[in-house]
Amino acid sequence: MAESGAELKREVIDAAARFADTPDLRSVLVTSVLNLEKLEYDLYRGKHHWVPRSQRLFGGQIVGQALVAAARSVTDQLHVHSLHCYFLRAGDPKVPVLYQVDRTRDGRSFCVRSVKAIQHGQPILTCQASFHMSQPSPLEHQFTMPSVPPPDALLTVEELIQRHLSDPNVADVTKQGLNKILAEEVPIEIKPVNPPDFRRHVVMEPKKLFWVRAKGHIGEEDMKLHCCVAAYVSDYSLLPTALLPYPKYRAQFSASLDHAMWFHNTFRADQWMLYECESPWAGGSRGLVQGRMWRQDGVLAVSCAQEGVLRAKNTTQSKL
Repeated sequence: MAESGAELKREVIDAAARFADTPDLRSVLVTSVLNLEKLEYDLYRGKHHWVPRSQRLFGGQIVGQALVAAARSVTDQLHVHSLHCYFLRAGDPKVPVLYQVDRTRDGRSFCVRSVKAIQHGQPILTCQASFHMSQPSPLEHQFTMPSVPPPDALLTVEELIQRHLSDPNVADVTKQGLNKILAEEVPIEIKPVNPPDFRRHVVMEPKKLFWVRAKGHIGEEDMKLHCCVAAYVSDYSLLPTALLPYPKYRAQFSASLDHAMWFHNTFRADQWMLYECESPWAGGSRGLVQGRMWRQDGVLAVSCAQEGVLRAKNTTQSKL
């Protein structure tokens, strides 16, 4: 017997709902990394997804989770416009992170929240986030977005690595390093505008451009969530920009010291954005890097800046 129109429509809706709820289609940044557990009033616990080869927690994860905790303490009418963080200690990947929120100030159009990320009874990061009620203004300007190939014309980092691995002339030690990169479960996709040469080291300008987006689907949800994902993404591959002019050196030790972000316009973190990173200064075993995230339509969405420790070693020196 043929189904009625109403029954068929209901089945289509139910199927679409099941499709949308499928875990592997939703971004792990939403379902896991930024999905904090509430323990008490303004107290949350966060778990880990991807841990870098350094075996220290990824700074972007801590910043993103801290912003989630702060955002849960403000009304829907308020949106983050800036955050300033200090990294105090290396994060331990073997234990969760506690996030304690202090409601520093509630104003009529601005609210400030202070968040302390804690492990083993000590803070590993402090974060201050300011939230603002959007207001129209006749004063509007921005830089011009760099002219680059669209993301559809470029390969992902994984595809570039696979291409290098297929080259029979690649040394075994290089293949081992590339396979380790492929094995990492990074929850974001990256398409470099100027792909790195995995075999040759050449002097480069301290600037790089790459398209980036969260893996999986986030959707048109609360803008606060997209800002938290952008906070996670912003720390990825930012500080190494300062090393590009020095191919004979590698970072013997590197760590983020502080991280700041300013949110300018709405965006979707699960859609391609151009991340423009440049280092205006390095010295004293530290490096400063600035970043800008652009929407595909040329709108400047986010600006950020980070300073970090860079203790470099000359790889060409004789071992004798």
